[in-house]
Amino acid sequence: MRLVFPTDENMGYLSPRGAHFGKAKYYTIVTLKNNEIVDVEGIANPGHDAGGCGNAVTNIMQLRPDALIVGGIGGSPAKGFANAGLTVYFDRESAIVKDSIERFISGELEVIGGKGTCSTH
Repeated sequence: MRLVFPTDENMGYLSPRGAHFGKAKYYTIVTLKNNEIVDVEGIANPGHDAGGCGNAVTNIMQLRPDALIVGGIGGSPAKGFANAGLTVYFDRESAIVKDSIERFISGELEVIGGKGTCSTH
């Protein structure tokens, strides 16, 4: 399973999570197999200014994720991910990717569905 996390630094699973998925500096991609980390990669976020949040959805979908884990998301991009068939999880508590992975594995994260968690989009 490929999990994508918006992050502020490229420090593997110790990366601080980004508050805004579309404007995060990096995306940290964690591959799990049998609930164990088998690969971690970080890529620079190509940005989404010209195409708005639609570009952010496209950028993340190009990473071939099985799930996206965010600290917040607007309604339009949440709907875009739902339409693309991507499950989006909400984790406002974890400061770093590793902690969020642990919460994901233990089933503590809420599935957002097509609804956003903030009203700025």
